[in-house]
Amino acid sequence: MKELRFFEKIVYMLNGIVATLLLLSYILPFVPPKAFSILSILSLGVPFLTLVNVAFFFYWLVKLKKQMILSLFVVTIGYLSFGSFYKFSSSENIVHPNNIKVMNYNVRLFNLYNWIPEKGVENKIINFIKTEAPQILCVQEYHPTNNIDFSFFKYKYENLSGKKLKNGQVIFSQFPIINSGSIEFPNTSNNAIFADVKKGNDTLRIYNIHLESMRIDTKAENLKREDSERLLKRVGKAFEMQQFQTELFLMHKNQCPYKMIVCGDFNNSAYSYVYRTIKGDLVDAFKEAGNGFGRTYDFKFFPARIDFILQDEAFKVNGFKTYNAHNSDHFPIMATLELEK
Repeated sequence: MKELRFFEKIVYMLNGIVATLLLLSYILPFVPPKAFSILSILSLGVPFLTLVNVAFFFYWLVKLKKQMILSLFVVTIGYLSFGSFYKFSSSENIVHPNNIKVMNYNVRLFNLYNWIPEKGVENKIINFIKTEAPQILCVQEYHPTNNIDFSFFKYKYENLSGKKLKNGQVIFSQFPIINSGSIEFPNTSNNAIFADVKKGNDTLRIYNIHLESMRIDTKAENLKREDSERLLKRVGKAFEMQQFQTELFLMHKNQCPYKMIVCGDFNNSAYSYVYRTIKGDLVDAFKEAGNGFGRTYDFKFFPARIDFILQDEAFKVNGFKTYNAHNSDHFPIMATLELEK
């Protein structure tokens, strides 16, 4: 580093720290959070760390300095291991008579506590879903009220909890539901539900998962006031609970005899242990046919993709869309799937 000026040495030292953190985060999907729960928080920051490393790469490239190799090397390892977290082009939406439109949407209790300062948010959500017309809809943080009408779906299975405030998860379907149930997660209001739907001669298993929330306030001013030690402990505990919930889900999933579609709010990124474990041999619809960052959570600091639609390899992904609908703290996603014979 003798050829570097003092300021450039400081920049390169910061570059080395960020590159090391990103390299370390690549290991975390293979490490159970119970072993290093605090360290697992790095998995949430992979998009941010990647963007910063890209910025460092261009900084050194403009200066024609060999130090650009560090960030280039680390980002390349991530791309080869996990693929790009940004999709530069989406696949063309293919129309086919066997297509199934599957939507996932965390509706945040239909704005029950006026997080969004406007009236009629629940009606906007209903009208949006009607317009997009999914045949299968998985909803998290569902809260039934008199003015919420999903009667345009023929079938549904819901699992709600709470004495004062009923809320939970629902699977809506235009196909007959012939079996359904819940995978109860202890000591939390989160859980996973499933419904077996009949489409023609095929029976499909639909899972709707809502893993433990980290309860991070997305407003910058509130986040700054949060005690960092308490925040780290709370997030670490949530990661441990997510691992346990994932293990419960896997025991159920491994006994499923049908082709499956797994939807849900994982409250974690595609670089996490829980995502890798739940995904297994399933296919991520966004990676097949999505575009852009695919962000599904309204986080101010970097694009967070924590809601997913995963499906059996028997399905061909004929389209995927992430909607920019600001009616919740989550953005809805929809996959167009074709069950190949």
